[in-house]
Amino acid sequence: MNKGRIAAKAALWVICLAPAARLGWGALHPETNLLGVNPVQYLLWAFGWWALLWLTLTLAITPLRLASSWTWLARFQRPLGLFAFAYAVLHFLTYALLDQAGAWGQIPGDLVKRPFIVIGMLTLLILLALAITSTKGWQKRLKRNWKRLHRLVYLAAILSVIHFAWKEKVGWKEPRVLVFAGAVALLLLTRLFLAGPRGQQRRDLGKEHG
Repeated sequence: MNKGRIAAKAALWVICLAPAARLGWGALHPETNLLGVNPVQYLLWAFGWWALLWLTLTLAITPLRLASSWTWLARFQRPLGLFAFAYAVLHFLTYALLDQAGAWGQIPGDLVKRPFIVIGMLTLLILLALAITSTKGWQKRLKRNWKRLHRLVYLAAILSVIHFAWKEKVGWKEPRVLVFAGAVALLLLTRLFLAGPRGQQRRDLGKEHG
C-alpha cells in the first residue's frame, strides 16, 4: 500500500471518528454544555444523523465510480459503510441504555407506541447483515448472492430516511429530512441509470477518452 492510500484511509478514519469523539467528550464533561439541556436526546439525534450521513456517502461511492471510472473510490466504500453501521449501533445503544435507562422490558411496548422505532430496528438488522458479510471471505462464499444481498443498502437508506423523518416532530417539513430524502432518491436513480445499457455506454466512452 503506497503512502497516498495510507494517508487517505487515515484521513477517512479521523473524519469519521471525530463526531463520535466530540460527542463522547461532551457526555463525559457535562459542565461544558456541549450536548445542550437534554444530553440523551441530543446524543440520540446526533448518532442517528451521522449514521445516515455516512450511509448516504456510502451510496454515493458506486455512482461516482461508475460515472468517472475512478476505481480507487471503491476502497472507501466498505469503511464508510462500517462507520455508518457503528454510528447506527451507538444510536441504538443510546436509546436502549440511556433513553430507556436500561429498562429492556419497556422496549416492546415502546415499539407499539412508536412504530418508527420498528423501522429503525429493521434498518439496524440490515446494516448488521451487510457489516458481517462485508469481508472478502463472505464475498467468496456468497458469490453472486453477495451483490444481491448488498443491494439491500438502498433499502436501509430509504428506511433510515423514513425513520429520521418520522422521528422529527415536523416530519418531512424538516429541511435536513428533505436533503437526505432527495440525496438518497437521486443516488438510487443515478445507480439504476448507470447500471443500465446507457450507463454502460457512458462508462465505455469514458474509458476510451480516459
